[in-house]
Amino acid sequence: MSVVIILMLASLGVALLFLAAFIWSVCSGQYEDTLTPSMRMLLDDATPAPVLGKAGRETVPLPVLKKQQTDGKPTTKE
Repeated sequence: MSVVIILMLASLGVALLFLAAFIWSVCSGQYEDTLTPSMRMLLDDATPAPVLGKAGRETVPLPVLKKQQTDGKPTTKE
């Protein structure tokens, strides 16, 4: 019967530990920004992923240059 009491105290200790970790994460602002993670996959990466060449070595593709219009807005290369 004493094993049941030890197991109940251990489970209560683990539950209190998880509750304290949850309260700490809420107070530190872990759940403040809920929009950015879902939108991150729609944004382009700043650096392109490396591509393997014919010899199996890693090569980095050249960036695409954009032309400037007279009004200052960039356009895509055609």
